[in-house]
Amino acid sequence: MLNRRHLRVKVLQSLYAYHQSSNRDVKQHQKNLLQSVDSVYEMYIWMLSLISEVVSFAANDAEERANKHLPTADDLNASLKILDNRFITSLSQNKEYIAAIKKYKIDWGFEPELSKTLFNVLKASDEYKEYLAKTDDTLHSDKDIIKFIFKKVILKSSLAEQVFEDKFIVWPVDKDVLQALIAKTFKNFSHDEPQLNKLAEVTGNWEEDREFIIDLFDKCVRHDAEYQEMIAAKTQNWEPERIAMMDTLLMKMALTEFINFSSVPVKVTINEYLEISKEFSTPKSNSFINGILDKILAELKAENKIKKFGRGLIE
Repeated sequence: MLNRRHLRVKVLQSLYAYHQSSNRDVKQHQKNLLQSVDSVYEMYIWMLSLISEVVSFAANDAEERANKHLPTADDLNASLKILDNRFITSLSQNKEYIAAIKKYKIDWGFEPELSKTLFNVLKASDEYKEYLAKTDDTLHSDKDIIKFIFKKVILKSSLAEQVFEDKFIVWPVDKDVLQALIAKTFKNFSHDEPQLNKLAEVTGNWEEDREFIIDLFDKCVRHDAEYQEMIAAKTQNWEPERIAMMDTLLMKMALTEFINFSSVPVKVTINEYLEISKEFSTPKSNSFINGILDKILAELKAENKIKKFGRGLIE
């Protein structure tokens, strides 16, 4: 699921888009921010749907084999066991999943060869042959073959990778989050009664997380000029064009948390943005951002501008 670091990245991306755009409609950019979070959940539903598509292709494959000009005995008796897979059966009856399929208008008709290609890889694997030969199946063993389809067939497929990259701009950044959501789903689906199995949630507490990202974005925009002055005062020896835009945005986000988020520890804020800088800015950004934030933080403390509630939140 999306943790606070992932959510901070979403805000960073939205702030970058805001400053690069001529559109200064904050509400529209907030809407786009929320949409970027929802797109992760949409990607998750598309992936679950693709897993189901691969399983369902067993029926197409059996029909194609039976209709060969000279079918073999194996062709005429292709196993359809996977169509009764407990995980897939439970997923197909899940009300959340059914509603999400409708909401996102999910239909793999635009890429008809994908499920066939993936099923052929599955069919040729030893794991699938062992699954078909197994007679003492349980929900646990049924989930094992679905995990194999996800991890070793879909995620290893360059075609599937390309499809998701083309469809979701967030794929490179949120691929790891997607894997965590799918893993959580396997864990959640632990009951033989389908109605007891739940999809994964995109965040741990969306009500709080939604408020966090909207407030972070809004206050960064509202106090942009003020925070720019604070940063400029500590970077007088640097030409403005030499400071990466991402570095500036990360520092402004950190200042926003220092001053406006009373329940977020200072150390957490610093560590989070230093880690984010490693992925989204230059190799030298980490030490640069840390140095500037330390200087500004010292002044803010001296001026008693940091109000944190709770032991250890300031130090």
